[in-house]
Amino acid sequence: MQVLGIVGPSGNGTTTLVERLVARCADSARVATVTQCDRAPAVDTDRTDIARHRTAGAATTVATTDDGEWVASGESRTLDETLTELAPAFDYVFVDGYPDSSLPKVVLGDRPATDPVVHRADDGETADLDAILDALAAQDPYVTLESLVREVKRSPDEDRAGAIATFTGRVRARDGVDDAPTEHLEFERYDAVADETMAAIREDIEGREGVFAVRLHHKTGVVQAGEDIVFVVVLAGHREEAFRAVEDGIDRLKAEVPLFKKEVTVEEAFWAHDR
Repeated sequence: MQVLGIVGPSGNGTTTLVERLVARCADSARVATVTQCDRAPAVDTDRTDIARHRTAGAATTVATTDDGEWVASGESRTLDETLTELAPAFDYVFVDGYPDSSLPKVVLGDRPATDPVVHRADDGETADLDAILDALAAQDPYVTLESLVREVKRSPDEDRAGAIATFTGRVRARDGVDDAPTEHLEFERYDAVADETMAAIREDIEGREGVFAVRLHHKTGVVQAGEDIVFVVVLAGHREEAFRAVEDGIDRLKAEVPLFKKEVTVEEAFWAHDR
């Protein structure tokens, strides 16, 4: 799922740009939108205002899907929780707001926003949709364990599969009780080489007897303590093949894929080759 944030000062057309992007993509893709609100919205059960929305987060988020099934409100869901729920079912999510998030963003006008900023425009009415979507296509997708599991279940051999095994790596806050807590990790990779290497690992493992589908994903950019970093998902005939393939998948990803990480603790920051 590709996720794009749109941020800008009031009156610069962030909502207009979201609507233009939805209109461009909705004919050929499954699209959802998320909007940051400064107060809990009142759900319009007559479907004339924000019906079909679900809210999330302390600064309320409203998520709208194209199937019209969500009607709920509350302040207990974060933006990440909302995106995680949307990821298995949608191709695009356009997020209106959240300038401090780690999402790739279009920035309108002179509104400050954290990186990565992938495009700037004066306003939402005149922003270049082709340039925006090209910039978005160059970004990593928003991937979750659930979305990868759904992908492997689409394998043409799924009727012969009796096992799905997964591995999830996460940011460890500390190794020992006396260690300085890790605040976040920042990952960089050589994109072309990393993509080719992961494709080769996947192809090799999928060539084994009894292994039907493999998915590997490693996040880049900033990943906070406690958040997930890497996923390996295997669809196989039996648990033995599945477990071996998952272990080999993560071991080879760590050993062969050119990834570098910057670890930021409360005391220091340093770069290291990821292992």
